[in-house]
Amino acid sequence: MRRWSLVLSLGLLLALIGIAPPATAAVERPGDKANFVVSLGSLRDNSRENWTRLGTYTFDTTGTVTARMYLWNQKTPVARDVTGTTPDLSCATGSGTSTTHVRRCETLTAGGFMAAPAETRTGTYTTRTDAAGAQIVHITWQIAQTWTEEWTVRPSADGTLVRLDYKYNSLATHGYGYGSNAEFTTRRPMGTVQAFPGTLKQDLVSWAKDKVGTSNGQTFQHRQFRTCTTETHCLTYVQPSSTAACQKTGGCPNYGGGTAANVTSIQYHLQKISSYDRRDSLWHWCTCLAMERNEFCYTGNSHVKPMLQIIDDNGNFHGWVGAEASFYPSSAGDPRYHDMLSTFRITDFR
Repeated sequence: MRRWSLVLSLGLLLALIGIAPPATAAVERPGDKANFVVSLGSLRDNSRENWTRLGTYTFDTTGTVTARMYLWNQKTPVARDVTGTTPDLSCATGSGTSTTHVRRCETLTAGGFMAAPAETRTGTYTTRTDAAGAQIVHITWQIAQTWTEEWTVRPSADGTLVRLDYKYNSLATHGYGYGSNAEFTTRRPMGTVQAFPGTLKQDLVSWAKDKVGTSNGQTFQHRQFRTCTTETHCLTYVQPSSTAACQKTGGCPNYGGGTAANVTSIQYHLQKISSYDRRDSLWHWCTCLAMERNEFCYTGNSHVKPMLQIIDDNGNFHGWVGAEASFYPSSAGDPRYHDMLSTFRITDFR
């Protein structure tokens, strides 16, 4: 009799003797949540190759994670996009002298943010518990270059939301992430955002003029915004004054800095980009910058900040993660020196 030259696999052997093979063990997802909104930045002093990313991570129980991201890179700067939204007269003005209403200008956002994310990648992940009892998630992206990252997982008090605290990333220098089991199609309207009863605070890491800076704990005055009557997906706000942003060298040297006009207000537009996902966008600029250029709507290097809503398991709003991608719109001089990039969060769960 011929002898078998191959050994039966364990699964086949068990089946032959009537025992079902063991099921594949499920991988524990970060905080037992599937859907995360994530902001990443590679921001370094004296570099002109900085980038920011904004998008989603989806974790499944097989140990696979999928990222769908927007990418903005100084090596390939893109122009701003117009959103097609101009606030109506209930929340904006056609007057250049009003100090209580935003100027009625078409809202801008970062280039490419009006479309679907261009970058999709997959990877594998594992979770472990550190010595302090916190869960750590480790991700290895399956791309040509080595890219790994780690986050510490922090659940909210009621367990409906998870925060990812940046621990390590082989390509990014900073990041923020939040996750729940709510679908990415779940979002809250601008009226709900404006009426949110909690306190939203901003933590930000930014790059400008070859320097990286940080700002933590700044209160975001969402309840000061006006809800537009016709363009209900848009909110506007005039911050009355900001000596830090609008009274500095290179900011408003003619109308700021204590001159007779002393205009230090900031124009803010906050709008929904999509009804079927988490996209919102924040656009802001110092009023005096438009005045110095004899413009009603500022066409210079305004701040465009795409954002994704943070939503818990119950569909409740908790702020945003975001990434600035404000590329200097002129080719004169040293344009990349004047870019503004950042990764940030605005949330009540910090």
